[in-house]
Amino acid sequence: MPNFTPADKRTIYFIGVTTEKSSIMRVFPRWAEEALGLKDVCIKGIDLPIHGPRECYRETVAFIRDDPLSEGALVTTHKLDLLNACKDMFDVLDPYAEALEEISSISKKDGKLIGHAKDPISSGLALECFVPENHWIDHPEAEVLLLGAGGSSLAMSMYFTRKDHGKNVPKKITIANRSTPRLEDAKAKLKDCEKATEFAFVHNPTPEGNDKTMEALPPYSLVVNATGLGKDAPGSPITDNGIFPENALVWEINYRGELDF
Repeated sequence: MPNFTPADKRTIYFIGVTTEKSSIMRVFPRWAEEALGLKDVCIKGIDLPIHGPRECYRETVAFIRDDPLSEGALVTTHKLDLLNACKDMFDVLDPYAEALEEISSISKKDGKLIGHAKDPISSGLALECFVPENHWIDHPEAEVLLLGAGGSSLAMSMYFTRKDHGKNVPKKITIANRSTPRLEDAKAKLKDCEKATEFAFVHNPTPEGNDKTMEALPPYSLVVNATGLGKDAPGSPITDNGIFPENALVWEINYRGELDF
């Protein structure tokens, strides 16, 4: 467990695995001062083991809740496990946190501890930066392959199937994962999204299985590495022999590490 020391200035925490290596530790101080005009604030990392003990998450959340100058946290990797362990500790969960059963950020307001799930918003903004406008209308055969069945894939699925997108939605989204429990969980959480888009949930325990799923995609499809492989753990969800679709869009959402994908 981390050694929690009461904050001596307004502090936001970054709850992850190897937070020292993240660029946000260098970016946040300049962003806070130059863009937000905040003075005398800081960010600190809290490193927890992947799928760590329940007590790790509860002690972390309790510290942030009870320490006066600890303002909140950004959560990566542990989004599902943290909420699963600490749901009773939050006074408010936003609608996305309720739907996805995960927390990507923690804030405090008016004495209440609030859990947020921001990935459907942030991943959508990122996708809009590189997926051409009306891509799914212009290429109606194109599909989406999300490698990994964690919170990121669920968030992207919710973004893709938003009602305000009208007909500009992929005809099919395939979520592939190494284990079946996460797939079953994803299927249950996305049951209300299966209106204009077909969903497939594929158990691929090996990278070779992902290769086959990927190679069957139509041209102009989108392939996303939404696993932690290449960042939190070594390797890639596909092999070096995997063939991307013709004119594919490819997104490596990991932002550091070996990035073998």
